[in-house]
Amino acid sequence: MQNFIIIALLILNIFGFILVSLDKYKAKNKLWRIPERSFFILSILGGSIGVYVGLFLFKHKTRHWYFMVIIPLIILAQIVFIYYLANK
Repeated sequence: MQNFIIIALLILNIFGFILVSLDKYKAKNKLWRIPERSFFILSILGGSIGVYVGLFLFKHKTRHWYFMVIIPLIILAQIVFIYYLANK
């Protein structure tokens, strides 16, 4: 079960990273954009680190305070949750 969770989180983070890069591409080329809530939903589901790394690497949405505050809070909440489960 633990391996499944690790693989699922890895896939979610890779997908989050790709989603940010795709939205950056669409922004540059004035194409239909990915809704911002998609980034938050994916982050809550476990792809927060991939999304956050993508934001900085592609310099995308870093001027939006809610991305720079909420995504790290999601990461922190996930770390606390994992710590709680590990020490239960």
